[in-house]
Amino acid sequence: MNQTQALPYLPLAKVFFPTRSLTRDVALVLAGSLLVALSAQVSVPLPFTPVPVTGQTFGVLLVGAALGSRLGLLALLAYLAEGAAGLPFFAGGSAGVAKLFGPTGGYLIAFPVAAFVVGYLVERFGADRGWGLTFLAMLLGNLIIYALGLAWLGAWLAGAGKFGGLGALLAMGFLPFIPGDLVKAVLAALVLPTAWRFVGRR
Repeated sequence: MNQTQALPYLPLAKVFFPTRSLTRDVALVLAGSLLVALSAQVSVPLPFTPVPVTGQTFGVLLVGAALGSRLGLLALLAYLAEGAAGLPFFAGGSAGVAKLFGPTGGYLIAFPVAAFVVGYLVERFGADRGWGLTFLAMLLGNLIIYALGLAWLGAWLAGAGKFGGLGALLAMGFLPFIPGDLVKAVLAALVLPTAWRFVGRR
């Protein structure tokens, strides 16, 4: 039967696949995890930081918006489990449980939280319908990833005796990535509302 939903807005995936079933949900979760894994292969290491420039955050937030809060959260949990199990799904094709406890572990652990929040904003406020709201939702998702990622990175550096202060931490885990994340937010603000216009024409 068609899914009935108390939430004011449905995410894109549930509009294209309205019939709720375990098969549908599993397929969407796996597809979301694979999309993030694919985006993670776009990875550029930087010589002054263990945090690479990747396409991951774009994939994470897009999956959260497209699947909604619950399925987006599950997709990113599946992604972390797949990478931890040894599939080359983390940045640049890396894998293993050790990645979750390394300097970039906070960013990885933040992915399910960010996907859930962006999905919630879509379901409650239709944050993927217009470019302005979409852009703001993407920025909020990025801020969540940075908050957890920087806290973890700072603790990891302190434990390794390499913490050089807040300024050095921001230079390693935040400032170099702002331009790229702004571009990704703009791309999402173009992609998602455009998809909704296509749905409207259907």
